[in-house]
Amino acid sequence: MNRTDRLYALVEELRAISPRCRSARELSARFEVSVRTVERDIAALQQAGVPIYAEAGRRGGYAIDKAMSLPSLNFTPAEAVAVAVALSRAGEQPFAAHARSALRKLVAAMPMPDGERARELASRVHLLGDTGDPGTASHTRAAITRVIEEALRRRRVLRISYDDRSHVSTERDVEPGMFLGGRGEAWYLAGWCRLREDVRVFRLDRIVSAALTGEPAPARRRLDEYVPNIPDLIVRNPALD
Repeated sequence: MNRTDRLYALVEELRAISPRCRSARELSARFEVSVRTVERDIAALQQAGVPIYAEAGRRGGYAIDKAMSLPSLNFTPAEAVAVAVALSRAGEQPFAAHARSALRKLVAAMPMPDGERARELASRVHLLGDTGDPGTASHTRAAITRVIEEALRRRRVLRISYDDRSHVSTERDVEPGMFLGGRGEAWYLAGWCRLREDVRVFRLDRIVSAALTGEPAPARRRLDEYVPNIPDLIVRNPALD
């Protein structure tokens, strides 16, 4: 996450829990930066006029003025739990971290009585699935997905290491076009492959590594024409790459 995105996310985090506060240590863990970085970011936001103030004491921290907080949401407890179940299914799919962030904001922004009832109802809903240690492979997959998310959002060229269906590994520069959900749990990245000089569709679980190059991804007419047909192509051939 770059600094501009982090500053925005800090405001949203404090707005979601207002009038409660978060300590610098909690925020540093949340955004995976140092406490010193959080303090510098908060100071920058304050200088820019964002109404963030510090609360002293053992349970103190940073809070944002109530005027900046989100209005109460008119979800019923059952509706809130339905949204929570849907978001919790995100797993390692694209934008899963953002889904979890949205869920925290949803519950925090609900009026206190409804929020408490939603939490109580949620405690009686359990999803069956893998509850063990996600392991190194899972963490690696999540990190790769975050890099691809960033490339799509910022329209930047990706450098990936990819194992195709024949287990042949290649290094490729890819201009990302879109994420697609396929059959079952499979997700795909469609983009312009500079190695093949054409549009290609990559299964996310075959991408071994991904890095953001910083190079802007140019507009490709061929990619724009091809992308609308990709979902049907995946349905016909879910193993494509």
